[in-house]
Amino acid sequence: MDIISLAREIGKEIQKDDRYLNWQLAKQNSDDDQQLQDLIGEFNLKRIAINNEASKPEQDTDKMQLLNQELRHVYAKIMQNPNMTAYNKAKEEIDALLQRVDAIIRQSADGEDPETTDYEPSSCGGDCSACGGCH
Repeated sequence: MDIISLAREIGKEIQKDDRYLNWQLAKQNSDDDQQLQDLIGEFNLKRIAINNEASKPEQDTDKMQLLNQELRHVYAKIMQNPNMTAYNKAKEEIDALLQRVDAIIRQSADGEDPETTDYEPSSCGGDCSACGGCH
């Protein structure tokens, strides 16, 4: 079996994993939650309004403050939604699995022993912009 075929097998196994299945269920529940979707739509409209106001040559500072306050309020409501909370938790779990798989593959490509190399979540703060690479 070649490398690409093996990668496809990994993909199939990922789709059987409980973390993937939980994420898909949480995603569907979030998509089906009309109240959540309305809040997300409202959030996006507030972001557009902020961008429009910010692009004006003469910005209305009071209006920007109000829009930012409204945006934060809608965001807080989104993050308190049980379906969004479940989605975020499930997404973190599938992301951790994918990070681990990716780390093992990358470290193996760098010459590490595939049987012993692994991802160390405690060494990662999750902010890739300041990262020198996973070790």
